Amino acid sequence: MSDTKRADVDPRFDLTDKTIIVTGGGKGIGKVYVEEIAKRGANVFAADIDGAAAEAVVDRLSAEGWRAHAQRTDIADAASVAELAQAAMDKTGRIDVLINNASLMSVLPRQSWLEIPLEEWDRVMAVNLRGMFLCCRAVYPAMKEQGRGKIVNIASSRVFEGTPLRLHYTTSKAGVIGFTRALSREVGPMGITVNAIAPGNTLSETQVGSSSSQYLATRVEGRAIPRSQMPEDLVGAVMFFSSAASDFITGQTLLVDGGGAMH
Repeated sequence: MSDTKRADVDPRFDLTDKTIIVTGGGKGIGKVYVEEIAKRGANVFAADIDGAAAEAVVDRLSAEGWRAHAQRTDIADAASVAELAQAAMDKTGRIDVLINNASLMSVLPRQSWLEIPLEEWDRVMAVNLRGMFLCCRAVYPAMKEQGRGKIVNIASSRVFEGTPLRLHYTTSKAGVIGFTRALSREVGPMGITVNAIAPGNTLSETQVGSSSSQYLATRVEGRAIPRSQMPEDLVGAVMFFSSAASDFITGQTLLVDGGGAMH
């Protein structure tokens, strides 16, 4: 065994005492982000339109001694988002990381673009794009005052694959990538980084509930790593973009899909 002294945690990857907001943190992949980030010593806020789901996640974590807070939040509503940011500031005095995970997807039927109701198209854009925009604006004052911050946006591998039958969802996730690139240039001088992660089809509880086994099997085909993607496969990338280890990376999109699409 080497006598070389090493730290147990590289400080560049340490999330201890960071205040991290996860939208859509009550269910699916967002719930996994909340759980894993809390266990790394962060103050994590689970924000979800389903307040009961967020409370359930936080209650379990709190019972185990981790620091977690629940906030019912409709990210498409500016007042609701402002309340989320204020709650984080009131309870911890800072906002270090925003993970824009909440979106409309699993409730959307897979259908031809000709069959998508106009109201459904507008609702997807309101949540998946306007919601992200509102959340970023809400946390910006705190991050600017601190002189640093991390924004992590969740896109989708569908953008690179051109996956059909949820055109509004795919279009909104392409918007996430453009938003990430442009915003990174506007807030970079304030010490704020903005990056995106594009997950492949992931076996979260919400995805499994909205997909047939046959469809899920087809999503494995063609991957360099030929297995189903799990929520835990995304946690490392999210933590990396949330940590000081990525301080000189901004405006980028990292595809995490087992090598299904490559760019």
